[in-house]
Amino acid sequence: MERANIIQNPIQNPIQNVVRHVVRHVKQALVAAVWLSFLTLPIMVIRVDTVEKTVTWRWMHLAYMAVGSFVLALAWYAMMERRNKSQAKKELETVERVSALAGMLADPRITRPLMAFGLLVAVAFPWFFSLYQTNILVSALIYVVLGLGLNITVGLAGLLDLGYVAFYAVGAYTYALLNHHFHLGFWAVLPLGAVMGAFFGILLGFPVLRLRGDYLAIVTLGFGQIIRLVLENWSAFSYGPSGISNIDRPGLFGISYSVEQATTYMYYIMLALVLLTIFVTARLKDSRIGRAWLALREDEIACQAMGIDNTRAKLMAFSLGATLAALMGVVFAAKTTFINPASFTFMESAMILAIVVLGGMGSVLGVILGAFLLMLLPEYLRAFSEYRMLIFGATMVLIMVFRPEGLVRAKRKVYTINVEAAG
Repeated sequence: MERANIIQNPIQNPIQNVVRHVVRHVKQALVAAVWLSFLTLPIMVIRVDTVEKTVTWRWMHLAYMAVGSFVLALAWYAMMERRNKSQAKKELETVERVSALAGMLADPRITRPLMAFGLLVAVAFPWFFSLYQTNILVSALIYVVLGLGLNITVGLAGLLDLGYVAFYAVGAYTYALLNHHFHLGFWAVLPLGAVMGAFFGILLGFPVLRLRGDYLAIVTLGFGQIIRLVLENWSAFSYGPSGISNIDRPGLFGISYSVEQATTYMYYIMLALVLLTIFVTARLKDSRIGRAWLALREDEIACQAMGIDNTRAKLMAFSLGATLAALMGVVFAAKTTFINPASFTFMESAMILAIVVLGGMGSVLGVILGAFLLMLLPEYLRAFSEYRMLIFGATMVLIMVFRPEGLVRAKRKVYTINVEAAG
């Protein structure tokens, strides 16, 4: 009898485990459905007609919602269970795939033709697509640079900045005000906007040198709100909520362009700025200051013990990130020809931070992909106007659940020592 039980146990145990997991998932899904039904009961069931003065009870709507949420929750818990079981195996496979892909990308015979082809497609884009498509891509390229700028502060240095949009606003209002009062052109104000961004970055950096984590996030959030409120209420300086209109578009040797020509011209300006930003940020990441930022992100005390000047590293991170944001503020003002404080709310900072986190903190390629995804996906989902933001939010949730490190994980350099050569 004992021998029969021993033989049956290997068969029964997997079945019992499966049944146990199924029962647990059903209970969790049932609790989620009941709780959601309770929370949404007034919205889903009660409909008040103020004209006819009647109340309609729509219990079937609540039943549909409860069944749908139960099925979705059950599928979600099953997917998470499967993900947890195969996580170690997937991580090993991912490392192998990444190593193989890294080996391919390290080969100049592969990367150079790909880069040349991508550059050729980017240069020819305005000539084969509509003005609307080009205008959308200009906006996406602006957010690419903004994401790369915030990636310096958050992804490399590990300094959480929730007021990044303030530097964006500084650049935009620098060009708008100088153009409105002194008729300075785009090319004259572009370096001035960068200088103003660096100044405000250092201005923010000094008070927060000793802060990290949540405290740093609160201070930077307050800084962003202060800038927006000043622009909104100081009407004598910034024209308040009415904003500044009729801002000049970029010109070249006094030549006037039509709207389509100006958009194409702005596209090529942004393409050049994006390429320059990618080159600068990639070189910075591998430089001495870039390694100091990475050390600062991992352990500030150990970083200081190794002789790295934390004050200098933090101020450089804030100032360089703010410089790129201010440059994009100048471009944004020239592109839209109108700005007001409503364009620089906290949601802009949250969106730029989402680009960095979604793409992969510290990864240049990941930030670029994240910017294109977050900026282009809502535009191309306009056909589903009623559900596009729901699809957009669900996509972000799924990516962050199944790819918590971002679309492209930042590649960390590994240094090896040749023992034979050292000996």
